[in-house]
Amino acid sequence: MAPETEELKRLITECDHIVFFGGAGVSTESDIPDFRSENGIYKALSEYGHRPEALLSHHFLMDRPELFFRFYKEKMLYPDARPNAAHYALARLEAEGKLKTVITQNVDGLHQKAGSQKVLELHGSVHRNYCVNCRKSFGLEFVAESPGAVPECDVCGGMVRPDVVLYEEALDQDVMSESVQFIAETRLLIVGGTSLAVYPAAGLIQYAKGKVVLINQSATPYDKQADLVIHDRIGEVLGAAVM
Repeated sequence: MAPETEELKRLITECDHIVFFGGAGVSTESDIPDFRSENGIYKALSEYGHRPEALLSHHFLMDRPELFFRFYKEKMLYPDARPNAAHYALARLEAEGKLKTVITQNVDGLHQKAGSQKVLELHGSVHRNYCVNCRKSFGLEFVAESPGAVPECDVCGGMVRPDVVLYEEALDQDVMSESVQFIAETRLLIVGGTSLAVYPAAGLIQYAKGKVVLINQSATPYDKQADLVIHDRIGEVLGAAVM
């Protein structure tokens, strides 16, 4: 085990109040591509003629819903994806009473699938969808298997949209406030799988008063402020430090 991972293991062993804050890198090890990566941007431009940020915007959903849902269904829905070592390690820490919550920028629901109970989803979830007219709720399968270009409510015929925060939309302030409170109160904040470049979510780390561990394959703007930095795959690191 690498010295940095040994140090993380020690910090986890000695701490009984941990919070985890994660991003797309947690899910890429479950074979869910990061659409913000260079490869993801290239594919969006070559296949759809627009950057992912445009395709997944409120403007696109309202003005060009057919193209929005074509991209969304093909690039955002991975119903067969399975949790990886990072997800299971975090679920184990919660079961042991050490981890108080997972704060995630991901919308795939893999933390819950691995067994985590307390998950704050900053950007919503693909597993929740609703009719924009009558507000009836629908699951992932309804949208994924909808025969038309745009999913339609089976009650009123309105458009069924995902309960995810699109570009140009504000984050849920209740979720943000709860996330800030957890981060401010924790003794150990583990940040993983995120470049900490997408705001306002990335700014949450500024509220940390305890020790901060950053786990990411590439450098982040906050590396110099962290107590421990590990540039490696988060699944391998947490798997070794927790299991």
